[in-house]
Amino acid sequence: MSTTTADHPATGRGAAWKEAWRDPSLHMQRTLAMVLLLCQGGITVTGSLVRVTGSGLGCNTWPLCHEGSLVPVEGAAPWVHQTIEFGNRLLTFVVGVAAILVLVAVYRAGRRRDIKALAWISLGGVVLQAVLGGISVLLDLRWWSVAVHFLPSMVLVWVAAMLYMRLAEPDGAAPTRRYPARAQHWTVIAAVALCCVLVTGTMVTGSGPHSGDSGVGMDGRLNLDTKVLAYVHAVCMYLYLISTLITAVLLHRTGAPEDARRTSWILVGLILVQWAIGVTQFRLGVPRWTIPAHIAMSSTVVAFSAFLFSHAKRRLPTLV
Repeated sequence: MSTTTADHPATGRGAAWKEAWRDPSLHMQRTLAMVLLLCQGGITVTGSLVRVTGSGLGCNTWPLCHEGSLVPVEGAAPWVHQTIEFGNRLLTFVVGVAAILVLVAVYRAGRRRDIKALAWISLGGVVLQAVLGGISVLLDLRWWSVAVHFLPSMVLVWVAAMLYMRLAEPDGAAPTRRYPARAQHWTVIAAVALCCVLVTGTMVTGSGPHSGDSGVGMDGRLNLDTKVLAYVHAVCMYLYLISTLITAVLLHRTGAPEDARRTSWILVGLILVQWAIGVTQFRLGVPRWTIPAHIAMSSTVVAFSAFLFSHAKRRLPTLV
């Protein structure tokens, strides 16, 4: 008696996957891009867990975990610290795989040049981040090396968010302005303010109590008043909030497309949540549990800022 592919579900699924990869659908491309975006944001949260648990030197060298060993070594450091730091390093490979899958998908689908460029930046950024993370370990987590490791992650979140949006656009269409130029100018001003927020935020962290490793203490920390830096950080945040509010109002008054207006108001709400977390940190003396939440919201805010920015000009389907 003969059998068909349908008689063997595993074989059928394998054939279906092979066929899907031969010419990835738009849905598949965007799903992979969303996975990449979540990975880029997620690894910043696991990185913050490394910091608040003092596990930054759980693996004290790079690319090995310890001298002569790729994996944790019993007794070389507390096992909890080794597990957290080594786990965070392994997640880099997960992000890398997601970036590779996106790159392969857009090439096999024959997408346009700017989409391929964003996919290459995402993959190259993962490699760069692995190197920067290793350098920060070799420098015993000096504050500026940790900042240099964190800030590119925010850039990669922005790139992944832009990639997710651009993938939805037809390649053959021309870019169309979807809201007034003055509103777009305010999105640029907001983006600049966001950069200032992120940079000053790393400075606040660099002068604060959480060095990333319990044995480092305040050695290599930023020798500036944390309270003053927190006020500077807050001013930058208010400028970012105000410029985003102005953008949202302009979009509302000029009758911009609903998706752009909705994104702007969601972003305003996210900034307010981030503000509340920041105020809580300041009032409570930066308790450990608030840091992962603050970092997670940073990635979320950056992603929605990129969404809003990308709404300004989009390639729309041609109506027949």
